[in-house]
Amino acid sequence: MTYGRVRSLAGDAWRLRDALEQWITSPPTHTLVDHLNIEHLSDLYITLPTRDGTRRPYEVPEVGDPLPYGHHLAFFHARRAEAQLRADGTDEDISPPSPFTKRMWAGGKITWNSSNPLLVGKSTNGVSTVAKSEKKGFDKGKPMIFVTQKIEYSQGGHTTPSVVEEREHVYFHAEIFANRKKIFDREVKGIPTTVDFSFKYTPTPVTLFRYSALMFNAHHIHLDKEYCEKEEGYPERLVHGPLTAQMLLDTVNFHHPEAKFHKFEYRATNPLFVNRELTINGVWLDKTNIQLWCTDAGGVVGMTGTVEIQ
Repeated sequence: MTYGRVRSLAGDAWRLRDALEQWITSPPTHTLVDHLNIEHLSDLYITLPTRDGTRRPYEVPEVGDPLPYGHHLAFFHARRAEAQLRADGTDEDISPPSPFTKRMWAGGKITWNSSNPLLVGKSTNGVSTVAKSEKKGFDKGKPMIFVTQKIEYSQGGHTTPSVVEEREHVYFHAEIFANRKKIFDREVKGIPTTVDFSFKYTPTPVTLFRYSALMFNAHHIHLDKEYCEKEEGYPERLVHGPLTAQMLLDTVNFHHPEAKFHKFEYRATNPLFVNRELTINGVWLDKTNIQLWCTDAGGVVGMTGTVEIQ
């Protein structure tokens, strides 16, 4: 390698480092407006097996109804031209700069204000900021950026948001991620040995396509099997993290429709794949707290969570 080439590579490395540090110091903010329209919500209902009418009578959503818990996840999507998306179909709205372009939805937290719920059909602002960003693994040759995105949802000029959400994403160095060994069956400790209620369903390619469409999400890992195998090292298409989180919430609602939620925290623990039966389990820890987890047919735990009931 020539001296000029070495200098060029060193310069590139410094520019990338400076761009990352600038992003961490001055992260982006975004405000999205959505009217929570009834047609879009109806499409979400018919996509979720907990609400599509096959397990319990279908309930038609009405304008002015409180938006069901977690259903805001299918709204407030990034609106970017295809030319502005990354090669894997993801947007860059809250993402750190290249080369940290491989994104994984790691978990999150949602808190609801029961005195001021989001209402269907009403104009809603979603104000998104970066609450926290943290570099990890840089000293081990496995650099990652952990980003906590905070979104406050409010309607009608209220100063107090109706819903406050924190989404935790991990962004990987694209080249290093491509060669990283993938683990699909990490042991998850603390799983209860008893179950108070459960819900089984199988996310099919149609499920993933519909949910991607609802979220305006073109991420190839949910849609393209060949891409998953050759580019990401996965054996199949991945189930959306927010879909599984939403199914955890809807399973509680399915069995306890009278329950009023205050807070939900969840963590993705292993990838979940298309066409594999999933079981969502719940157990009451006490009168106000429920522990939840989702497993595939092989017993792999893909997500855990807790719901606090008012």
